Amino acid sequence: MEAGGATAFWAPGSQILWRYRENAGDRFHIVRPVTVVRDDAELLAVWLAPGTECVKPVLADGTPVHLEPLETRYTKPRTVQRDRWFGTGVLKLARPGEAWSVWLFWEPGWQFKNWYVNLEEPLARWTGGVDSEDHFLDISVHPDRSWHWRDEDEFAQAQRDGLVDARLAERVRAAGRDAVEVIRAWGPPFPDGWQHWRPDPSWSVPVLPDDWDRTPAHLSS
Repeated sequence: MEAGGATAFWAPGSQILWRYRENAGDRFHIVRPVTVVRDDAELLAVWLAPGTECVKPVLADGTPVHLEPLETRYTKPRTVQRDRWFGTGVLKLARPGEAWSVWLFWEPGWQFKNWYVNLEEPLARWTGGVDSEDHFLDISVHPDRSWHWRDEDEFAQAQRDGLVDARLAERVRAAGRDAVEVIRAWGPPFPDGWQHWRPDPSWSVPVLPDDWDRTPAHLSS
């Protein structure tokens, strides 16, 4: 967002939306209300609390996307529905201009599980939050620093179905290679101790607004 010609930052505890547009489309199909943990020129960190009401894509008949066979997963008609984020919460970290964000997952009882590198369009900031587009391909990073690719089959299917063209596919692969270099060098945010972070107990669970799909205002990166 912009204020007086300069990028303004959200204060810790602010509630914003983290949204993804549908691939090869204009509608928002993933919307998650989150609480700002940190926001500055180096990093945006947000907390997705358990029980948060979100928007997620489903097939037009209500079938969960992940239950549809891969061959038809991206070609059958879709809609969106409201649902709750179940299980433990997720801490999301994103650096300005970077083509991925890093998510931290925990098991119940705050047992750290893993980092998850989500390849995506660099976040675009607006007055109510940040917007992106997911790029299918991901990386899991484990506490012992081992890592592996995830969803390569989905990335390949998205290309076959025309959701990712050759130019974008190469950009995604390049971003993946860059992310792997960071992992191998154990660069930020991996050594920064975020796995020991805990949410402020006074924070309320953000509410999903009725206009969750509103057009961004005062868009800036």
